[in-house]
Amino acid sequence: MTQSIPPEDHTVSAAPAKSNAQPTKSRSGFKQFPGTYSVIVITLVVFLGQFLSVEYFQFDWLLELGAKSRPEILAGEVWRFVTPMFLHVTIPHVFINMYSLYAIGPAVERFFGTARFVAVYILCGIAGVVLSLAFSTYPSAGASGAIFGLLGSLGAFLYLHRDLFGRFGRLQLRQIVLVALMNLGLGLMPGIDNWGHLGGLLAGTAIALSLGPRYEVVWASVDDGRLVDRQPWAAVRVLFLAASGVLSALALVVMFFLAPA
Repeated sequence: MTQSIPPEDHTVSAAPAKSNAQPTKSRSGFKQFPGTYSVIVITLVVFLGQFLSVEYFQFDWLLELGAKSRPEILAGEVWRFVTPMFLHVTIPHVFINMYSLYAIGPAVERFFGTARFVAVYILCGIAGVVLSLAFSTYPSAGASGAIFGLLGSLGAFLYLHRDLFGRFGRLQLRQIVLVALMNLGLGLMPGIDNWGHLGGLLAGTAIALSLGPRYEVVWASVDDGRLVDRQPWAAVRVLFLAASGVLSALALVVMFFLAPA
């Protein structure tokens, strides 16, 4: 969840609710999903820093210096396009987002690979900030824009591979669409930065449709088939850099039109 920060507070992004849409089941662990668990650990460490800042200084310096805030970004603090996805406003806020990441992240990382998973997460988090900057004047923070991006990328992946995964994959795709619509509806409540959610969701969908994995079954023999990615990370990593450039250009355009005359 990306949460908006009220006056003297910050906007929280609400993360999507847990989806059961995972084409396969497997054991979950750090060695198998290092990207997912590393992001969770980093986010929790940052939140611990926020907690200690409040305890010792009676002020959340990390949130103050890193949340999405239109005046500060327009003044040149461009790191705020990245930092909000690692910051949270309250304990329930960080718990909901990290639980959502724990539920969704492994499904994406399993098929996208760790490097592509991390790239999708960060680009979607930035895209959420860019759209929020364009259409919301309220400050905000939270990982939910990035998590909505994972949800969108997983949905697009299942759509592209609907024939490969069959009826079960199509059922999971419908569940993901339902979860996304439900959480966007919940995002209409006051105090939630739904623009950040929408930006992440759109970015994740677009990335998966264009730069996501493309699996097909290759048969070594009649009873020996395996999935092969025809668009591996090595083939698209340069295009991810290009996508980062496009997103940066879009951020600059938004800043240009929002800059005071």
